[in-house]
Amino acid sequence: MSTTPSVSVPSDRRARRRVASAMLIGTTLEWYDFFLYGTAAALIFNKQFFPALSPAAGTLAAFSTFAVGFIARPLGGLVFGHFGDRIGRRNTLIVSLLMMGIASTLIGLVPNYASIGVWAPVLLVLLRVVQGFGLGGEGAGATLMSMEHAPADKRNLYAGFPQMGTPAGLVLANVVFLTTNALMPSGAFDAWGWRIPFLFSAVLVVVGLVIRLHVEESPSFSNVVSHQRVETFPLREALRVGVGRMTLTLGLMIANSAVAYVFMVFTLSYGTKQLDYDRSFLIGCVSVAAVIWFATIPFWTGVADRSGRRTMFLGGSVALLIWCLVFLPMLGTGSSVLTVIAFLGMGVIVPVTHSVQGAIIADTFPAPVRYSGTSLILQIGAILGGGLAPIISSALVGESGGSAGVTIYLVIVCVLSLACAAVLFARVPEENVVPVPRADSAAA
Repeated sequence: MSTTPSVSVPSDRRARRRVASAMLIGTTLEWYDFFLYGTAAALIFNKQFFPALSPAAGTLAAFSTFAVGFIARPLGGLVFGHFGDRIGRRNTLIVSLLMMGIASTLIGLVPNYASIGVWAPVLLVLLRVVQGFGLGGEGAGATLMSMEHAPADKRNLYAGFPQMGTPAGLVLANVVFLTTNALMPSGAFDAWGWRIPFLFSAVLVVVGLVIRLHVEESPSFSNVVSHQRVETFPLREALRVGVGRMTLTLGLMIANSAVAYVFMVFTLSYGTKQLDYDRSFLIGCVSVAAVIWFATIPFWTGVADRSGRRTMFLGGSVALLIWCLVFLPMLGTGSSVLTVIAFLGMGVIVPVTHSVQGAIIADTFPAPVRYSGTSLILQIGAILGGGLAPIISSALVGESGGSAGVTIYLVIVCVLSLACAAVLFARVPEENVVPVPRADSAAA
């Protein structure tokens, strides 16, 4: 055990709201960087960095660089989780924001394949790794900072503010992407204009940094420090929660992640290349769905605080399963009206489970090891769900030429997550935090 200097943390309502707002703004900026890459991977990077490949192979290669960021996220989560449990949540979140912002800005400066050959995709992948590493420390840390400042009866609501950063970042990325595209001459955006949204990250990171520098440390971490409970190896202690509960918690989040990345990222490539939809139309559909997603999170977290999240999460999981059966077939009709309805349905249903999954995961671990444990589950779940979803979906479409295989894949994932959630909620009381046995007491 080791300690760090105690931190004085105000607990008044104004301070709590300031922290929640700061976490929302910070996560929005980080997800802007992450989703901007996803949009560019779906629409631009195959031509800029993989021109020697066929269109289908180039798209698959571009989505592979997108997935690299997910592979780096667990490592980032482990590193940031370790230091977040040892030196505090606030400082680690500042570092993660800087890493994301700098990497995104540099992506806007990477020469394309025609200029430097194979070094172009190599540099792209390296910067994507930095992005993923930085984001690996963001999701858990922001959720904990907000939730640990919350009053006892509003833990889900406060934990939901960082979750709102996901759709907000997506909307911001798409708005900047579409606006830049609309203001440029024909062909100029694909040639070099796509760099402007990435370079804009430099401005956003300055804004986010100023905001986070004025945020107070988490009361829970301050309490851990004052009681000399800082763990030397927090991840090791977090694993004492047990493989069974951690596996079930991991399983319940995979469906939401996979479905979200299919409708946010994969459909942009599939819809333009296979179904001949206009690029701006699809980005607009995704953006409107994300606005609904963003706006409904406070409603669902409020429901969870008043009535419990068990029934809400299970009901949302069933709704997600049902909508996955019709989503891609509706796009496949070629009807703009049905396509808009399909995306609006995603905007309504996805936030039901997404809004509380951060709180569910965080409540699995006690405060001294919460950052490490939460980061581990979040980032592994992100790989198994979101990171692989665009690649698997593209491969299935490439193999069959249709979307039936993707629909079956999403249904299987939804059934798996629903089963994990049902078993977990049957075994664990609502919002129960498992105390982690201390190694010395266990030895005794």
